[in-house]
Amino acid sequence: MALPIIIYGSYGYTGQLIADECKANGLDVLLSGRNAEALKKQSSSTGFPFEAVDIENKTALLLLLEKGSMVVHAAGPFQFTAKAMAEACLQTKKHYTDITGEIGVFEMMAKLNDQAKAVGITIMPGTGFDVVPSDCLAAHLKNRLPSATHLQLAFASNKGGLSRGTSKTMVEGMGLGGAIRKNGKIIPVPLHEGIKEIDYGPFKLPSIRIPWGDVSTSFYSTGIGNIEVFRGADKGLIKQVNMSQYLNWLLRMRFVKNYLINQIDKKPAGPNEERRSKAKMFLWGKVWDGTQEKISLLETIEGYTLTAKTSVLIAQKIISGDFRPGFQTPSSAYGADLIMKVGGSNRQDL
Repeated sequence: MALPIIIYGSYGYTGQLIADECKANGLDVLLSGRNAEALKKQSSSTGFPFEAVDIENKTALLLLLEKGSMVVHAAGPFQFTAKAMAEACLQTKKHYTDITGEIGVFEMMAKLNDQAKAVGITIMPGTGFDVVPSDCLAAHLKNRLPSATHLQLAFASNKGGLSRGTSKTMVEGMGLGGAIRKNGKIIPVPLHEGIKEIDYGPFKLPSIRIPWGDVSTSFYSTGIGNIEVFRGADKGLIKQVNMSQYLNWLLRMRFVKNYLINQIDKKPAGPNEERRSKAKMFLWGKVWDGTQEKISLLETIEGYTLTAKTSVLIAQKIISGDFRPGFQTPSSAYGADLIMKVGGSNRQDL
């Protein structure tokens, strides 16, 4: 009998969407996380069994993983939780996926490549909007221009919103500036520099350079050593970014982060279903090699809805035996066209 997929952090905003997507696909799931009351309530609504486990309790975590075939890790910020879960997966020989977008987590997971290969499991962080569509776009562009030495990626939304978890992760990164990959190395850059206007297809937007996960993953997916990532921004956000250069010392302080996190907890868990259904994501990518360049656009459904679909699609592939041992990115394991298997995805080469 096949063992269930363990969703850890299943009662969070995105975890719930992933659990619902699993149910819609008839998959067996074991819900887990720290909060027993939240799990009990979720179990009643989904029909999935649950087990409350604190990720810091190594013995209990190992016992939990023995009951499943793999983990979809949805409890962020992942800089605080990914290491413990990945190490437990290695010890129990269970596949690891998560929905992070944090550069540091990707780099940490890449270092586990040899260990994962040795025990025959796949380790694939970033199986949601971070970073499936952008990673697939990067791979597609590399296929179009194999000699590419530089890569730029960008994304924007026409609507949507942020979940509490995403907002908290952003708070943890406040005051730390941006990051790019230059000549194969990840280096810090000021967040307020590098603003550029990008044509996303239906609209043009000024876009800020951000420390998005592809600064890490696209290097492993494509071998391109110079990578920058941007996100579309309104005038208010650009003003905040420009001001941040004077406030980074304050934004790095723990009491400031704690205050902002407390304020986030007072807000709705995330965008409602109606808002998600109306939103779309627009991605732009460019590669060049000094003599020629290629540009491609990608349109997808809203980011959180996409995260549920791509994380479950990848989980289905893994439990069916379609996986590559070791550290993988979505496109290194399943190719540049993985995103095209999700309804609502449209790609255009310019």
